[in-house]
Amino acid sequence: MTAVHQSAAGSRGDVPRTPPGWPLLTQPVALVGYVVAVVALHLALVIEQGAHIPFRPNHVITFVTLLACGTVCIEASRRLGMPAGVARDLLSAWWLPAALLLPPFYALLMPIPLQALLQFRVRRTLLYRRVFVTSALGLAGAAASVVFHLVVPDPLDSGVDWVVEIPAALLTAIAAAVLFIVVNTGLVAVAAHSAAPETRWREVLWNRESLTLDIVELCVGVIVAITCTDSLGLLVLALPPVVLLQRSLLHQQLQAAARTDAKTGLLNAAAWQREADTELSRARRTTVPLAVLIIDIDHFKRVNDTHGHLVGDQVLIAVANTLVSQLRDYDVVGRFGGEEFVALLPGADTVEACRVAERLRNRVRRLAVPAEDGTATVTISVGVSLFRTHGQDLIELMAAADLALYRAKESGRDRVCLPAARPNPPQPV
Repeated sequence: MTAVHQSAAGSRGDVPRTPPGWPLLTQPVALVGYVVAVVALHLALVIEQGAHIPFRPNHVITFVTLLACGTVCIEASRRLGMPAGVARDLLSAWWLPAALLLPPFYALLMPIPLQALLQFRVRRTLLYRRVFVTSALGLAGAAASVVFHLVVPDPLDSGVDWVVEIPAALLTAIAAAVLFIVVNTGLVAVAAHSAAPETRWREVLWNRESLTLDIVELCVGVIVAITCTDSLGLLVLALPPVVLLQRSLLHQQLQAAARTDAKTGLLNAAAWQREADTELSRARRTTVPLAVLIIDIDHFKRVNDTHGHLVGDQVLIAVANTLVSQLRDYDVVGRFGGEEFVALLPGADTVEACRVAERLRNRVRRLAVPAEDGTATVTISVGVSLFRTHGQDLIELMAAADLALYRAKESGRDRVCLPAARPNPPQPV
């Protein structure tokens, strides 16, 4: 509901379904249950482990030192910021060593203060998402800790000797680090897929870039863990390179974020036009066809007025995810602002372009975005234009597709249209 609708409901004595400030309860029931279960398991393990953990000064000192290093990394990168879409922070370099070197209790505890610091010092996000990520990291760390300590019961007492004196120790450390990454990624992926069931699993698990970053985090975490067992003082030497690596990683992600629409993750208008121009230049050199689709959500203002802007944002995200899941990896998809999207389809002729547009239209019609007062459903209108048939450059193709979209809107919406056929020029007598 919007604020006006909520006030009206209160004046009639009605009770809104979802308490204000509880956006989790607007999500699918499966996601709500899953998030609650993961967080409850994390809290239960923290309490259970905390009640039985013996106090050992070297454990506490190591934990506080690693926590301090993580805090320094967060504060050092704070000025860069962490906008939506920038998700990798390299903090695994600090809570992974806590999992390998300390009992599971510390691995469960480590993400709590660091994630709280991220929430209040770097970027605020929906509280339930932050809490869930914290629990996923804690459970992943505890699993890695249990596995590693089966082979190396107390690495801090043996010092760095465990690396060479226990044959399977280093391999176990690597295996535990891999387990940490797999468990954390799996827990988050299930939540992401529950929130958007139409999303393909490979889109919420790994791609080549995320896998590379996972390997980097794994290596840095194991190196820091070995450094800690030799001497905590050596972390003074390890901290600056990790901070520099994290800032470099954030800088690259910020550059990538500048090309994308923050709300949907699609290319923004400027980036889309650059990539579209590249594809168009390639098409000019060959006889390969090319199509442009302009996609507009029908009556989107009505969604915002009826359900509120937060639900409207979820509709935009759901439509964007549908476009990405239904198009090919090399199709160029972007958001032009508001409720308008655009896609360039290399190699698509008239039949193929219309077939793809119809598939997108049918998929979007089946979307049901959860809202406080039910679900929000939408339809789309699509305008299609073809290179060489309707234009020779991007401006002409966009203008033709826009005219086709106008035809679709005027014809009743929820349909796909091509530009009107040009009348034949008069023949000379």
